[in-house]
Amino acid sequence: MKKILISDKLAEDGINFLNAQEGIQIHIQTGLNEDALCEIIPEYDALLIRSDTQVTAKVLKAATRLKVVGRAGIGVDNVDLNAATEQGVIVMNTPDANATTTAELAIAHMFSLSRNLPFANQSVREGKWERSKLMGAEIAHKTLAVLGFGTIGRIVAQRGNGLGMRVIAYDPFVAPDVFAIHGAEMVDLETLVKQADYLTLHCPLLEKTKNIIGREQLAMMKKSARLINCARGGLVDESALYAALKEGRIAGAALDVYEQEPPKDSPLLTLDNVVFTPHLGASTKEAQVAVSVEIARQAVKYLQTGEAVNALNLPRLSAEELTKAQPFMNLANILGKVLVGLIDQPIQRLEVAVFGKAAEVKIRPISAEAMVGLLGGQLSTPVNRVNVENIAKRQGIALIESQTEESEGYQSLIKITGHCADKSVSLAGTLLGNQHPRLVSINHFEIEVVPEGALLITRHDDKPGVIAAISSILGVANINITRMQVSIADEQQLAMMVISVSNPLNDQVLKSVCDVPAVHTARQIAL
Repeated sequence: MKKILISDKLAEDGINFLNAQEGIQIHIQTGLNEDALCEIIPEYDALLIRSDTQVTAKVLKAATRLKVVGRAGIGVDNVDLNAATEQGVIVMNTPDANATTTAELAIAHMFSLSRNLPFANQSVREGKWERSKLMGAEIAHKTLAVLGFGTIGRIVAQRGNGLGMRVIAYDPFVAPDVFAIHGAEMVDLETLVKQADYLTLHCPLLEKTKNIIGREQLAMMKKSARLINCARGGLVDESALYAALKEGRIAGAALDVYEQEPPKDSPLLTLDNVVFTPHLGASTKEAQVAVSVEIARQAVKYLQTGEAVNALNLPRLSAEELTKAQPFMNLANILGKVLVGLIDQPIQRLEVAVFGKAAEVKIRPISAEAMVGLLGGQLSTPVNRVNVENIAKRQGIALIESQTEESEGYQSLIKITGHCADKSVSLAGTLLGNQHPRLVSINHFEIEVVPEGALLITRHDDKPGVIAAISSILGVANINITRMQVSIADEQQLAMMVISVSNPLNDQVLKSVCDVPAVHTARQIAL
């Protein structure tokens, strides 16, 4: 008999599902503090929670029988993931269970903006009849621009198609075929912003997406355009949005999320062309039922079959397996991080090839770590070796693996190649002393690099003065060069240089490097 503890309130449908399962016994006890939870948790195989229960390292250490923690919802800030992994406990969530609800809110906001529904309602309540003042706009035949093409963005696109809209979308981590399947035209960010009649945001809040819609992007938009954000506060520069709305440079905005929640004292609250809701993206009865039922299903499936759906970590490996595989997995992860920094198009296919000693361990953990390096930090969902294959498949990335015991010139070698629509980028790496990772080639350029810290990678004409020009720019910016490696020139008299720098370059310094006449490309990568 498998025992499941439910320590936060779940919808009745999820409870009913669990009660109907053979070999499953549930116990509901909410409001437990850490000590109380530690006292009873040793009896249970699974723990189902929402946001109230704190699953700390102390709780996990006491949970000697626990196999899985299931979070009904997305966020797992209340779970110590590192401690769970150390204890061999799977942590899983339900990232897509409220996707439809959030997508529908975005569509609802689009209608509210187009037909002035909140203001029309208030006007009638006040005894007014302002038909001419509340003139609206049709949605049909307009351009719906979707920024972020994950599960929610794809549902929004499908709804837009159903409304007779033209749908365009931008997401640099989704393969081109995926856009077409879901009825959207793939465009770049600038085109997306310029052509949007309705710009709706559905991407995670990351360092790269912070203020992704700022003063520059708002200046590109049509005066008749409307912006909708039901994703994350911080994606939009609210001060820039306020100025654009107040000055009439865009027609309106609808916001469900904010930089500060609630948005006290925000100047946006003073504008008539903004619709506000209090972070209602997942707030429907159906969504609450969906996350409860889904986490119940996932927990039962794991307890009965061992299949970990939407898992955010891994069970503990044996000491022997970890010792043997970890250095190669670490190298593959680094190569994945470098690869994503060198490619500016969606990857359609990832090839992972292992040679020599690297071929003596199972290739799948190595491939998985390469994909983790490639996709980690690019998505709102945490990416790890358990969930990365499903995430890659959802992003339209195919995986090809190969193993060869022979290795030319190296005891061990890992090579990864990312194939895009019209180009490919290959990286190769090895281990020194079976522990220390080295990048040994980028495409056809042989160049030995210590892959750590901040790297500046340039492709430039092989002629005197280039290195001096770049070094001078870094010196003026007070950025110290800690290492520098330069390749031999190829047949086109191009060379590659990798510079390890003491501090990351800001946008202006990187632009100055790119502006050096002999420099063809310059990319910065943080490891």
